[in-house]
Amino acid sequence: MLNTKTLMKYSLFGGILEEQIEKFIPLMSQETYKPGDTIIVEGQPNDKILFILEGRVSIVKGNKTIYDLAEGHTFGEMEVLDVMPCAATIKAVTGVTVMSISNVSLREIYRTDIKSFSLLLMNLARDLSRRLRVANEIMVEGKMYDLYSSTLFLPL
Repeated sequence: MLNTKTLMKYSLFGGILEEQIEKFIPLMSQETYKPGDTIIVEGQPNDKILFILEGRVSIVKGNKTIYDLAEGHTFGEMEVLDVMPCAATIKAVTGVTVMSISNVSLREIYRTDIKSFSLLLMNLARDLSRRLRVANEIMVEGKMYDLYSSTLFLPL
């Protein structure tokens, strides 16, 4: 069973108090996927932020895998924030368990606890900024990035 202690270890909930997170749990949904399942489809709408509790997913743009995400990473946030179609396809590499927060749930958090909502958005912005740094390194320097160890390395 998912609990607040588990959620507190994820960057999405950084700085949010345990009692505040407790209020989020009923607003979230748990989903599971098998290896190879498509979770999000490039070009399609998405109305939820997902974060990985267990397993790995690949972010695929066109036919190219950009990188993999593992436990604790968030995806789907771009579409929720900018209300555009999905920028990439997300596929389960292994069995995956995710928690999701829909746009409707985010509005409820905003309505009932603006401070927690603000921290949640700041955490999302921080995670997106980290990914932007990775994309910049890949694009400008031709470097690859290992999201598991947060280490940049040169391709062979």
